[in-house]
Amino acid sequence: MKKKIIAVIGCGRIAHNAHMPAFSKMDNIRVKYACDIILEKAKKMMDEFPIIESVIEDYKIAINDPEVDAIFILTPNYAHYTITMDALRAGKHVFCEKPITVNYELSCKMAEEANKQNKILNIGVCNRYQKSVEMLEQMNREGKFGNIYHVYCSFRSFRSIPGLGGAFTTKEQSGGGVLIDWGIHFLDLILYILGGAKLNNVTCDAYCEMAKDMSSYKYKFMWAEDTADIKNGTNDVDDFISGYIRTDKASISFNGAWAQNIDKDEMFIDFLGDKCGARLTYCGKFELYDGSTLETINPEYDIPDMYLCEDEAFIESITTGEKNRNHIDNILESAKLLDALYASSEKKGEVVF
Repeated sequence: MKKKIIAVIGCGRIAHNAHMPAFSKMDNIRVKYACDIILEKAKKMMDEFPIIESVIEDYKIAINDPEVDAIFILTPNYAHYTITMDALRAGKHVFCEKPITVNYELSCKMAEEANKQNKILNIGVCNRYQKSVEMLEQMNREGKFGNIYHVYCSFRSFRSIPGLGGAFTTKEQSGGGVLIDWGIHFLDLILYILGGAKLNNVTCDAYCEMAKDMSSYKYKFMWAEDTADIKNGTNDVDDFISGYIRTDKASISFNGAWAQNIDKDEMFIDFLGDKCGARLTYCGKFELYDGSTLETINPEYDIPDMYLCEDEAFIESITTGEKNRNHIDNILESAKLLDALYASSEKKGEVVF
């Protein structure tokens, strides 16, 4: 089979730590370009990953190359929309990291363009290819839980705001804080496991409390610290989020914190069914609680690299033309949810669909 030729736009952490290691294990692709506006980052990545054939600064070189089949957009959130639209209009399939973009309206425009151009546009909600999530989705589909009536999730950490003052904490560039950064993963996998749940109404409160004075903010760890700009930057996004969601499948409640004054990482999701329940440790395994036998069951299974599974599925999708679980058409409800939660917080009231 002829190898698919791809280009990688954005050579930051998600490219370096997730997708490039996956590409290096795939024998059905060529990585013709690695692109970054800081060329040295692309060069450094090429040094580490010999699968990269060349480096460029201008992404338009890649999208205008007739040899290139697909573009992987692994940039900060604010760049997703422009590069995706340019790539689709140039006739390329696109894999775009999560979130789709900074708001629901632009997300819908991206979906419309993908379908207009008859090109695959997948979104990097990688947990849909995490083995535990796949198993829970199948179990729910087969009726193992009975009726899942409520789901609770927690994505909370101690003083770990990423890149304070930089793109992560500047709403114009990121679209939001902990909800759009971490919450999208948790809430999207919940909607997926529930079987494509549709929204009825939501209510939410968002807080930006822990680093209102960035110069006095203390932390033990800062993800993406090299992007921080504490002296001159902006912090206008949520560092704590709490909300309640009603869907046509189940209700969902959640709490999320980039930074809280409780030194605990609490990253889990509880699925409450009338026959069986489960607690999923985020990115890990789950325990089952059987209501009939009162047993706690710890299934034994391996967890393959979800990024490799996700990237392989995308390449298969652009080969067959079939839309898979990460196609943008299947992710729009999650983008709609994020917008609604932020809108609820701003109006301090319920948003009804």
